[in-house]
Amino acid sequence: MELKKFIENLNSGKRVEPNSEELAYMRKLSHEAMRITCELNYKYHTEEEIRELFSHLIGKPVDDNFALFPPFYTDCGKNITLGKGIFINSGCQFQDQGGITIGDYSFIGPKTVIATLNHGFAPQERSALDPKPVIIGKRVWIGANATILPGVTIGDNAIVGAGAVVTKDVAPNTIVGGVPAKQIGVIE
Repeated sequence: MELKKFIENLNSGKRVEPNSEELAYMRKLSHEAMRITCELNYKYHTEEEIRELFSHLIGKPVDDNFALFPPFYTDCGKNITLGKGIFINSGCQFQDQGGITIGDYSFIGPKTVIATLNHGFAPQERSALDPKPVIIGKRVWIGANATILPGVTIGDNAIVGAGAVVTKDVAPNTIVGGVPAKQIGVIE
């Protein structure tokens, strides 16, 4: 399997079945991501070196204003798309097989988890993986320890409070918080 076909399959929402070609390729990408994130996380790097390593991890260039405070964890890396001026704080974990898109000038707080895969709910389908993208708009601020679940879209200028578990879409210019996250304010 080639990367382009793998990404197309997952971005279309195609279920990843146990013992499939997609699952084998997913494992291959996981090992590559582990190698790159080990290099990123366990040695000091300049900002330029961090951008270079992150570009290698996601397979595309990042903006000159991209900033990341390691450590950073992902089990794929190749389905992350970043806008300009993104900041990712330390300890974040992205499960990006289903696709993560982050809009310009968004801030991701420390220890944020962004998940794009679910397992089948029925016990006999538990080994299957169902990808759904997470889309984060422009100028979004996600607070520390937030969790964003598969299929969620967060609108432009929204704020996700620290510790929130976001299970549903977040409207632009709103503030959400809690478990599960609910609207607690509006940005005027």
